[in-house]
Amino acid sequence: MSGNFDNNTICKLFGIRFPIIQAGMIWCSGWELASAVSNAGGLGIIGSGSMYPDVLREQIRKCKVATGKPFAVNVPLLYPDIDEHIRIIIEEGVKIVFTSAGNPKTYTALLKEKGITVVHVVSAVKFALKCQEAGVDAIVAEGFEAGGHNGREETTTLVLIPAVRQAVKLPLIAAGGIGSGAQMAAAFALGADAVQVGSRFVATPESSAHINFKNAVVNAKEGDTQLTLKQLTPVRLIKNRFFKEVDAAEKAGANAEALQTLLGRARAKKGMHEGDLEEGELEIGQVSGSIHEIKPAAQIVEEMIGEFRSVLERLKSI
Repeated sequence: MSGNFDNNTICKLFGIRFPIIQAGMIWCSGWELASAVSNAGGLGIIGSGSMYPDVLREQIRKCKVATGKPFAVNVPLLYPDIDEHIRIIIEEGVKIVFTSAGNPKTYTALLKEKGITVVHVVSAVKFALKCQEAGVDAIVAEGFEAGGHNGREETTTLVLIPAVRQAVKLPLIAAGGIGSGAQMAAAFALGADAVQVGSRFVATPESSAHINFKNAVVNAKEGDTQLTLKQLTPVRLIKNRFFKEVDAAEKAGANAEALQTLLGRARAKKGMHEGDLEEGELEIGQVSGSIHEIKPAAQIVEEMIGEFRSVLERLKSI
């Protein structure tokens, strides 16, 4: 393992300087964050899951103006206007697409036919194998520590990455609980070729998250998040009033229909974008407990790479 990334598989695949990928997070990752991360040498991602089609097109165009470096769009496959999103991505000439929350076979062939590099996010080895069969170019393996929607298996990053590495030969990006250079080095030691970082980039000036949510992330401590709504789509949230209502309902035996009624509509928007810290859905990872300040995306990338290289030097002396 080296601190020089000239021959790194992911850097060559995406045409980037550093193997740091910003996660495509709903309500938090618009063109400002994506372009800032890309300009810093990583790969910025526009999170399309919270965007109407016309908004996505505008975001892509603004990102093109803000950076001449590669960037990507994340497309959750459960999004209702997914066909429209795919059409816009192709029309706007996006070169890299990350798909998630669905079957990788659905759009991979079409996207690759258009010359687009395709990456799919998984939470288990069985899904990684399906990605390989579908012909994706790389895989993100996301551990249980991650924020937002997560796998039902609750497999930690420490366990998931080496298991996926052993099962597939594709370039591998580690995600879940990664927000520092030391954590990045650990992921590389487990077999990853790059890391995807979400929560750490929420607490940046460039993030489109509400300042109330950014401050909640900075103030979060160990144990302040928990995976919930497992009967619907599992999601890791900060424990607020809404979380406690869901927790109480689940313990009382609420079925999926009752939980869906409690969840309602636009709950994530209310929390992360509008800043309602009590009634909103506050999606963030366990690593939030080690995030203590809001800082620019470029500084985060620089500090992660510096710490990564320092860790490698330290390990040489052991």
